[in-house]
Amino acid sequence: MYTEFYGFEGKPFQLTPDPSFYFDSSTHHKAMAYLTYGLSQGEGFIIVTGEIGAGKTTLVARLLNELDNDQYVAAKIVTTHLDADDILRMVAAGFGLDISTKDKSILLNEIEIFLRRNHAKGKRALLIIDEVQNLPIPALEELRMLSNFQEGDRALLQSFLIGQPEFRDKWAFAPELEQLRQRVIATHHLQSMTYDETKEYIEHRLSVVGWSGKPLFTEGSFHEIYQFTNGVPRKLNTLCSRILLFGALEELATIDEKVVTNVIDDMEHDIASSGPSRHAVGDTRLVSGMKASSPKADMNNQHMEDLKERIYVLEKYVKIHDETIKGALEIIANMVDQTEDGE
Repeated sequence: MYTEFYGFEGKPFQLTPDPSFYFDSSTHHKAMAYLTYGLSQGEGFIIVTGEIGAGKTTLVARLLNELDNDQYVAAKIVTTHLDADDILRMVAAGFGLDISTKDKSILLNEIEIFLRRNHAKGKRALLIIDEVQNLPIPALEELRMLSNFQEGDRALLQSFLIGQPEFRDKWAFAPELEQLRQRVIATHHLQSMTYDETKEYIEHRLSVVGWSGKPLFTEGSFHEIYQFTNGVPRKLNTLCSRILLFGALEELATIDEKVVTNVIDDMEHDIASSGPSRHAVGDTRLVSGMKASSPKADMNNQHMEDLKERIYVLEKYVKIHDETIKGALEIIANMVDQTEDGE
């Protein structure tokens, strides 16, 4: 509806990843540089992580869109909680192979034959695993084993692992993934965009669909949008779609701070009416409009959320420093042993 009212050629803030809308923010530019570097190496694992909605899938779509089909063959898998055997079937299916067999050895042989055939044709095989944080360690080990396939000194498969922040802890600290860690050649964590980048992002996506300045977004509207979304692309797309719909319904030529605030209030009310009290997406305010919530209950909910966040941060610090502490203790123990031997 709003596309017709504002004369757009398409939807500028659709949630479905589309490489034509790719915006080269500083964090996405750096991630693309790592991906490009990884491609030039032709082996190992490249890991990209980021919060939900940070633009990981769009980034990969952009990369794949730029590849020469005569030089690369790529398979993309969006994982659920797959076990080790299922991940092999998904890999085979992603490359278009027959997965009717239930025998693991036959499946591995079919994958290897496929990779060697493509290598003989001068093509490189790429495997992209999205939502990789869902995979258990045995499944990740199966992916690592696939990287063993070689022709001379050339790897036959290169893998890109795309996931949410919790995957950083898994691959960095799990003892069982030591061999996988040794094969990671590049990694990057996508950050939120800055205020200036958020403004440029909105204008960029509008320009892609033929925006000619209508509606006009005021500086105050950009500030409200950034405060609510914190520069996260998916949150930006969701909010801006609602803003444009509201603007079309009200026949607005200008989007100001008040318009954005009204839309945010509507979104918070929708969230509040669909479930228990919780924080507004990307905001520090509690969801308003809760009929069954008292001020005391809201304070308790806030307190519980704060406790959960603190526990999560403490757990991360414990994981990070555990190995350091162990190493320090080993050094001290060795020094004590050497001193005793010297005596």
